Amino acid sequence: MARTPTGAAVLQPEVTQAITDAVLNELAEQGYGRLSMEAVAKRAGVGKSALYRRWRSKHEMITAVVAEFSVTRAADVDTGSLRGDLRETMQALIDWLTHPLFSRILPDLVAEGVRNPETAESTRTSIGGPRREVGEAMLRRAIARGELPGDLDLEMALDVLAAPIYWRLVVRQAEAEPDYLDRLVGYALRALGAQGG
Repeated sequence: MARTPTGAAVLQPEVTQAITDAVLNELAEQGYGRLSMEAVAKRAGVGKSALYRRWRSKHEMITAVVAEFSVTRAADVDTGSLRGDLRETMQALIDWLTHPLFSRILPDLVAEGVRNPETAESTRTSIGGPRREVGEAMLRRAIARGELPGDLDLEMALDVLAAPIYWRLVVRQAEAEPDYLDRLVGYALRALGAQGG
């Protein structure tokens, strides 16, 4: 029977959570460029070795933490109707983009992606890709139910659904009024050519 080697790294969930919280707080306060492994370790109350047991580099650590935070907040729901699914999906997107920490992290990640192609690619593949897969599954269900045309351009549709919220909340930094979500869902249904939308 195999024995765990002496001194083997055991990744304790409470330590991982403390590190995750520290990464998000450091990103929000310092930004990608100024974040250091030393500061994350100090804030989490761990040695730097605890970070390096989990990730090989600062970039890998940030990518993993932000992806976990972001992908788990994508609404993977099936309400039985496109209108219901859009409402849940768009509300989850609003909640993600207005999260007290993430609302300060995302603009910095986008800016870092302009300067650093590796960051842009990591963000696209680890956050954008999985979140778009959830959205695509929602649209495919609506096509199967006959709510959307079978020849729907899925890539364009996904852009159309996310772009207004991103533009309003992140770029313009405008409020989402109480009726904003319902108005946006109505516009989205018409833009997608939904039956009865």
